[in-house]
Amino acid sequence: MPSRSQRQAADTAGKTATKSRHFSALSGDLEDLTRLAMKGCLIARDAAFNVRDLLTNSSRMAFLAIKDCEKELDIIERQIDERLPLAITRVNETRARQLLSSLKCTTDLERIGDLVMSVAMRVQSRAEKIPAADVRELVEMSMVLREMLDLIHKGFSTLDLECARKVLQMDKEIDRVCHSLFQKHLAGMPEGPSEFEVLLMAQALERAGDHTTNLAEELYSLIEGRSLRHAPKKKVN
Repeated sequence: MPSRSQRQAADTAGKTATKSRHFSALSGDLEDLTRLAMKGCLIARDAAFNVRDLLTNSSRMAFLAIKDCEKELDIIERQIDERLPLAITRVNETRARQLLSSLKCTTDLERIGDLVMSVAMRVQSRAEKIPAADVRELVEMSMVLREMLDLIHKGFSTLDLECARKVLQMDKEIDRVCHSLFQKHLAGMPEGPSEFEVLLMAQALERAGDHTTNLAEELYSLIEGRSLRHAPKKKVN
């Protein structure tokens, strides 16, 4: 029969093992939710990348790829939304901030997926081709968006503040091209419905860029421990 000291030692060892398993489970939850958010970033990037093929080649495969990306982003957002409330009650402040960051990011990524899908739907439903000059500018916007999302993924993976800074600067390029399209189509006589559709596509890509800057600001907040969103504009730039 084990002595009292042996029973106490066994009891202590059991509690330690239980705590270790609990900690491992918590770490696994955090890593899993963070991994889902990072996966969402790559999916949104792929959606933006496929816009080029859709616009230039009217590719059915590109349309279906964008549609799949949008569905996957919806699923990821729902998974994080369902799992985060329980996970966040079990972690310290630092890890809670990481979890909240994952939730904020997937909300923006899901919205980017919706906006890119709206562009794809408009392209798919058109009876006539988009003018080549407009295609070039829309493709340019989509490629800048893709590069921004690539930087966001890299930034969150390596906690690189420079990636956030680059994204905030690149958003100005998307705004510039969008403004150029609006000026071109609204400068003269009122345009027809097809030209109005082009402007709606440009606006959707511009708004997707805005959501990507939200991700850059969230990356800055995660690294620096303070938000850019309420900082003076001069400091943000």
